Amino acid sequence: MFQRKIYQALLKWKNESRGGKAILVEGARRVGKTTVVTAFATTEYKSQMIIDFSKASDAVKEYFQIHINNLDTLFMLLQAEYGVRLTERQSVIVFDEIQFCPKAREAIKHLVADGRYDYIETGSLISIRDNVKDILLPSEEHAISMYPMDFEEFCNAMGNAPMLDYIRQCFEKRQPLERSLHNKAMLLYKEYLLVGGMPQSVRAFIENHYSFEEADIEKREILQLYRNDIGKIEGLYRSKVLGIFDQIPGLLAKHEKRVVLNAVSKGSSAEQFQDAFFWLKDSMITNECVKCSDPNIGFSLTEDRSSVKCYMGDTGLLVSHAFDENDLLEEEVYKLILNDKLSLNEGMLYENMVAQMLTANGHRLFYYTEYNQEKHRNDIEIDFLLSAGGRANHQVIPIEVKSGKNYQTKSLNRFQEKYKKRIAQAYIIHPRNLSEKEGILCIPPYMVFCL
Repeated sequence: MFQRKIYQALLKWKNESRGGKAILVEGARRVGKTTVVTAFATTEYKSQMIIDFSKASDAVKEYFQIHINNLDTLFMLLQAEYGVRLTERQSVIVFDEIQFCPKAREAIKHLVADGRYDYIETGSLISIRDNVKDILLPSEEHAISMYPMDFEEFCNAMGNAPMLDYIRQCFEKRQPLERSLHNKAMLLYKEYLLVGGMPQSVRAFIENHYSFEEADIEKREILQLYRNDIGKIEGLYRSKVLGIFDQIPGLLAKHEKRVVLNAVSKGSSAEQFQDAFFWLKDSMITNECVKCSDPNIGFSLTEDRSSVKCYMGDTGLLVSHAFDENDLLEEEVYKLILNDKLSLNEGMLYENMVAQMLTANGHRLFYYTEYNQEKHRNDIEIDFLLSAGGRANHQVIPIEVKSGKNYQTKSLNRFQEKYKKRIAQAYIIHPRNLSEKEGILCIPPYMVFCL
């Protein structure tokens, strides 16, 4: 099993909760939820019961309806079914793929109050309307999100953990990396960009001597799994979800990268696509970036949902989604990207990766544009906005992403002139080493995890 940060979050919950709450690990399919939770339950408890509701019998699911008012009987039946002896305050019960048994999730309220055991839930699509219909969501549930492996976890898996400490030190001191180490860090970043953070893809890459082709096979299986999940949507918005999912590479390849609803479906509006965007975001297949019309205290207070950027949750999946399998192999797209020769689409990959890394660091994504009526164009376009400071001293961090080594900073300069009193620090993410110019800190993409 790869070293994952969420293991420490689970350990903190176990030590601090003391049975007062269950913990719910939610994330996209195949990000490694079951693997981490199973390893945690096996290592940290005297005994563990793993109930996989995607495979559990109807009889087991019915236990949580029929016997919820008689927990002695419920636990007796579960122990007999799974051949596990539970010990009070030393055992954990894992509800894997909890979305397949909403009544078991509702039962958490009673199980936690009983206090005999600890409870860990895992699931995807857990907030989708059909998966919470007719149940009372338990307040005794602490939810944490699990994302694909982030850059730090990827470096650990590749045996390059010491590089991370050096990158952090250089970021904090605002000094560039030594040239050869900068090149090594950029190679690691590009490998991460191409392979992505889905554990199966990373494992295939490493075990097959850094084979992008073997990693691609795993990624395409995951993409097909996502399409199958979309095909199971019972709502009328299924075609809209599929339409957006299929067009993500095309939308991100455009200059503005925003979802143009008329391009997805003629005559459509934001309201008509609300359920579709929610499904993709809640499934954590995508990371949503919303327009902020006034970069001030609380970006969400001035968010404009008529304009949305829809990034893939994993950039490695985006690479496989964007290119036909034959194109990847015959045109050696991977080699072109590694050597900075694929200028046409590299910008969308860089921006998607920055969105992925910021999301993994707990940031909600916002962007900013300002339209010039006289010139009929956007005078200011800021890719990402982050918050700094508290309500009493709130400041803004604007971020521009540049995939090329030669670029202009007109948009960011205009933003700084207009909102200079609000700005904590402006950043440009670019392929070059760290540098500072005109109050802007220019950092290489492998430093984004430091933000």
